[in-house]
This record gives sequence, structure tokens and C-alpha cells, in this order.
Amino acid sequence: MPNYFYKAVTRDGLTVSNYSDAQDESALICKLQQDGYIPIEVVLAKSKSFAWLRSNKSTKDRLSSSEITIFTRELATLTEAGLPLDRSLSLLMDLSDENSNLFKLVEDVLERVSGGNNLSDALEAQEGTFTRFYLNMIRAGEAGGSLAPVLKRLSDYLDRSKELRDTVTTAMIYPTILLVMALTSLLVLLTFVVPQFKEMFDMAGTELPVSTQIVISVADWLQSYWWVLIGIVILGVSYMRFQLSDKEGRYVWDTRFLKIPLVGDLIVKVEVTRFSQTLGTLLTNGVPMLSALSIVKETLGNRVIAEKIEVATNSLKEGRELSGPLIESQLFPKMAIQMIKLGEETGKLEEMLEKVATVYDKEVKVAIQRVLNLIEPVLIIGLGILVAGIIVSVLMAILSVNDLAF
Repeated sequence: MPNYFYKAVTRDGLTVSNYSDAQDESALICKLQQDGYIPIEVVLAKSKSFAWLRSNKSTKDRLSSSEITIFTRELATLTEAGLPLDRSLSLLMDLSDENSNLFKLVEDVLERVSGGNNLSDALEAQEGTFTRFYLNMIRAGEAGGSLAPVLKRLSDYLDRSKELRDTVTTAMIYPTILLVMALTSLLVLLTFVVPQFKEMFDMAGTELPVSTQIVISVADWLQSYWWVLIGIVILGVSYMRFQLSDKEGRYVWDTRFLKIPLVGDLIVKVEVTRFSQTLGTLLTNGVPMLSALSIVKETLGNRVIAEKIEVATNSLKEGRELSGPLIESQLFPKMAIQMIKLGEETGKLEEMLEKVATVYDKEVKVAIQRVLNLIEPVLIIGLGILVAGIIVSVLMAILSVNDLAF
């Protein structure tokens, strides 16, 4: 039976931490709740041995996205249990390492809240740590007197967003490794293997096949001017970073990305999922439509799609529906637009946006798998053709030398 490390709060507001055996995480949480505890954190005990590495890993003052998610989830748990906001923040300080960025942030927020500020104002004072989306959600919860439910929904949203990012990132690991290994194999062949045969061919004094001459020329160039290749890579990366940081350049490249087969479809589905999740969450918590769309636009990664959202915002100001400009953009999938249109007509736009997010979250996973199914054989076949071409060209030269000898 696995061993778990847990942190919990008693009914008296005291923080406790200990180890316990349980069948799984859910079973331990149920046991703690039955014993009158409020679970804050439950993790496998073996993972705690590396906690000191994680605590020293970040040297920046700003919180990471995972730290913000943990802060939100734990604050939601405490406020849902009925604890006052200042007491909840005090407990979060007790649960955090005194040298961590999270401890410093919670300490500052608690000081401001104790001084009479709203939570949203205290969080906004943290200079760019929290997004406009996050702050507007908190403000909506404070205005409606439902801070605890809003924190819970915000925590769920952050978890879904992280899962979406992790899905895309994880999917790119294998193709990246495959590409690096393919390029490394070619470089090894051209810079170490082919030059060994070149000496033999020079001694033979015969004219080599054209394919062999090309391979040897490439190998010679790499041995003499390898630094040029590194320079080209550095210049290429610097150019792309400059282009993507420039507003006009980013727009041009985002347009090109959308036109790439399969990749463009994947980008659209990722952005539709993010758009639906964010807008649905904001509207559910009482944020006005125009303000919500303004926030949603900033969460999108593709500038072309973000521009279409801005057009939709301007159309709403003129009294039009949201679905109209989305149809005219010809970027959003028809099914997503029809679901949004149905939500507007029935007055259940928030619910339909949540359904759109759920549907396209699954579509993203399917699209990623489809792209991978194409990339992997292309890389493998491409590497095979290049390696086979090098080997065949060398064998042709060896055969020509042997024919000359006889």
C-alpha cells in the first residue's frame, strides 16, 4: 500500500502534516475528512524527497504558473471550508516555505487584506504576477459575494489550461528527439565516416561517381566550415525571435502557421478551446461580455484569431451577436459557431461555451495524434533515404575502384 504525505487543517484552524498509508489519494482524502480534517495537500511520500530541489530551483521573484495554481487551489479549499479570508491566508503562509516566493507573496497579500484592501486589489499590487483574467474573476466573485466558488472554478480552469499546455508540449517531445537524432546521425556520417573513405578514393586516382563527389564535397565543407552552420542556426533562431516579438512580424507568421496543413487545423482547435474555456468561465462569474472578450483576446496565442475576436467585440458594441463576426472570420469551425449561436438563441451561452471547450479539448488530442502520425514516418523515411543515399554513393565509389583494380 503506497505511503502518502499530507497537509491538512483542523476544525480549530491548526495546520498538521504527517505520513499515512492508503490505497490511493482519494481514499486518504476521504479518511481525513471523516476524521474532521480539511485536506490541503496530498502527494506520494517518495516525491517529497526531491522537494528541496524544487524549492531551490526558481530564483525569480515572480511565481510560476504551477505555484499560482497551487495558491488558488489551496485558498479555494480553505475558503470553501468556511474560514475567513485573512485566516486562510495565514494558513497558506504556514504551509509555505519561509524562503519561497509564494510565502513572500501571501505575506504581502495578507498584509494588504488586513489593512482593508480587497483580495483583488491586493493581488493586482503584485506587479504582473496575476493576469487580467485572474483579477477580473476575483473581482466578480467579491462583487457577487461568492469568492469561494469563484476560486474553485478558477482553480479548475487553471488545471484545464495546464493540461492543455502539457498535452501539446508532451506531444512534441518524441518528434523533437527523432529530429535531433536524425540530424546527429547525418553529421556523424558526413564528418567522421565519409572522410575515412576519401583517403582511399584519393589513393585510387580514379574519377568518382557524381553522387560520391557530392557527398564528399558536403563532408569537406562541414569539416572546414562547421562554424558557418552554427552561425546560420543562431541567426535563424534570432531572426524568428525578433519576428515573433514584433507585432507586424508576429501577425505575418501567425497567418503562415494557419495555412500549414494539419498544423493550422491544430492551432485553430487549440485556440477555440482556450477561447471557449476562458469566455465561458468569465461569463459564468458575472463578467460583462465586452470586458470578457477583451480579456479573452489577450489569452490567445495566435494574433490573427485574436484580431477576429476584436472585430467581434466591435460588432457587439453595435448590437450584433457574437456568432455573426465569427462566421465571417472563416477561421472558427462550423460546429463551434453553431453551438455558440444556439447558446445565444436559448440564453445559455455559458453552458454552450463549456460544451464547446470540452468537445474541442478532445479534438485537440485527436489532431495532435494525427500530426504525430504524419511527422514520425516522414522523419524516419527522410532519414532513411539520406543515410541510404550516402551509403550507396560510397559503395558505388568502392565498386568503381575495385573494377579499376581488376
